[in-house]
Amino acid sequence: MNNFEFSLPTKIHFGKGKINQIGDYIKTNGTRVLIHYGSERIKKSGLFEIVVESMKNQGINFFELGGVEPNPLLSKSKEGIDICRSNKIDFILAIGGGSVIDSAKTISLGIPYDRDVWDFFINKATPKSAIPIGVILTIPATASETNSTAVITNEAIHSKRHIKNDLLKPVFAIMDPELTFSVPPYQTAAGCIDIMAHVWERYFVDQPQSYLLDKMFEAVLKTIIQYAPIALREPKNYKARSEIMWASSIAHNDMLGSVGDFACHGIGLQLSALYNVTHGASLAIAIIAWAKYVYKHDINRFCKFAESIWGIEQNNMDPELTACQGIKATEDFFNSLNIPTKLSEAGISSDQIELMAEKAVDNGLGYLGLGFVRLYKEDLIEIYKLAY
Repeated sequence: MNNFEFSLPTKIHFGKGKINQIGDYIKTNGTRVLIHYGSERIKKSGLFEIVVESMKNQGINFFELGGVEPNPLLSKSKEGIDICRSNKIDFILAIGGGSVIDSAKTISLGIPYDRDVWDFFINKATPKSAIPIGVILTIPATASETNSTAVITNEAIHSKRHIKNDLLKPVFAIMDPELTFSVPPYQTAAGCIDIMAHVWERYFVDQPQSYLLDKMFEAVLKTIIQYAPIALREPKNYKARSEIMWASSIAHNDMLGSVGDFACHGIGLQLSALYNVTHGASLAIAIIAWAKYVYKHDINRFCKFAESIWGIEQNNMDPELTACQGIKATEDFFNSLNIPTKLSEAGISSDQIELMAEKAVDNGLGYLGLGFVRLYKEDLIEIYKLAY
């Protein structure tokens, strides 16, 4: 096992009814709060009222900013920064999934910074401070509720970028599976694929494999394979929702190691930035095309994946067949969740393939792939063609 550092300062409040103590959790961190959220669904469900009542009981002043979109926009975060500065906000409460949390993180970085917060996402500046945030998680997928990453889309230039910094780890996260009962099927499925993608990016790397981590990777993947279909059939199945929610945090808060390839994320980000494809759906397309392009780099690893995850018996005479069967099983699973695995199925034309490849490598490195296969523009063009 390689050297590593791991810190999880986020206090997790997991289970039924934890939302009722939200005022207590906030009071120790701030007294002037921005409630940040996406749709009006949190008001129709009664969640917003519960939060507000608990905060009022603790004498906490609050302001609100809704309207965060599934691929969070820089303009919305800048709107939040202006509100927070004008009202001397000292704490941000994000109610939602990864998009809302990432928008809140962007706001938290921008408040004390006297220039454009986008500077942090293009490596023009390094954050020195941030306003603390707390989270009420309603859509498990990104693990943003416990990790140090934020992703934002600059819609003015059609660019989606990320930042990773320990200042972005929330001080607390309320994780009540009952709050996910009303998540629509498509978002539930896309979130589950996002969880699988975070493990996938760590599973396929060029480094000595750890027995413990491999078993943890496989456990998270099998958990999603087991419970995603149940959550779609039975939206109020508490066990299924709780298993998915905890798997989400484990998959991407560095508990499974910080080393990963993340080429699939780089490929998928372009679909979100240019076509507003839901993040999890973009990853389904990216994963399958990427796997078909790179599997020969380490056929044995892909064979292990096929055998351990899908129960496919390895064909020692033709390991390539086993590897391809594992990829096909993964694609079939994504399709079973009604998530597209091809650009054409997502309504994306092939005439933007070169543009997507150009944007994918416009990341300061000139390539994608941090730990498995380096992919340059020419490689990405071929991958996008496979995806189509």
